[in-house]
Amino acid sequence: MDKRPIGIMDSGLGGLSVIRIMNQQLPHEKLIFVSDQGHFPYGTRTQQDVCQLALNIGEFFKRQNVKMMIIACNTATAAALPTLQQKMPFPVIGMIAPGAKGALQQEHHDSVGVIGTASTIKNHAYEKALHQLDPDVLVVEKAAQPLVSIVEHGQTGTSLAKQTVDEQLAVFDQQPVETLILGCTHFPFLAAEIQQKLGKKVTLVDPAKEAVNSAEKWLISHDACNDAALLPQSQLYSTGDVKVLESGANQWLSNSNYTCAHLEL
Repeated sequence: MDKRPIGIMDSGLGGLSVIRIMNQQLPHEKLIFVSDQGHFPYGTRTQQDVCQLALNIGEFFKRQNVKMMIIACNTATAAALPTLQQKMPFPVIGMIAPGAKGALQQEHHDSVGVIGTASTIKNHAYEKALHQLDPDVLVVEKAAQPLVSIVEHGQTGTSLAKQTVDEQLAVFDQQPVETLILGCTHFPFLAAEIQQKLGKKVTLVDPAKEAVNSAEKWLISHDACNDAALLPQSQLYSTGDVKVLESGANQWLSNSNYTCAHLEL
């Protein structure tokens, strides 16, 4: 057993979607979350810049003696995963490989859509991962950067959220898909609007769920789960406005034990 915490990072509030799943599947694990809102958004930055920001957070996690790091950000996964895996003394799990694998495990996956940030789509991160696993799958990509802002500003469930989703996903009217990868950790918070736009026949794949499944398998296989009797208190940090993080956590992490604080990196 290993009582050390698990480090989770994101550029903003999207990583809370990973924490939500972690709390459901691995409730006894202590989490340290860094929301790098001071450098938000990652989706419009260069890969080199994103890689350095992710490395800075990795170094912070090293000082916190974490047993694992989850990059709860598709943009940072594409830009920094190999570098972090090489430089960090603990396992590092990203979003893209688990998300691609999860999409191809669906019953209907001949055509797979991917929505993500401008950077993730520009670098064809999911398309490459999907074609490595299945060269014949049809991949339809769409950058949907405005959806990130909807989540960051707490506008999910509003008429503006529905309008923005409908506009951003209009490409799938002409290029329908059977499965859609939510290629940004912000997007699960808009799952209702996305499902309404695409219809019930389209299966939504949340890479966060697949990443947590990968983390759980590693913890079990390495006898590294936390066996604490009481639910631990997780630490949530923002490099920007901690009030924004607190608001998001209060909205999406119900019945969770956590504290929020500002972090300078």
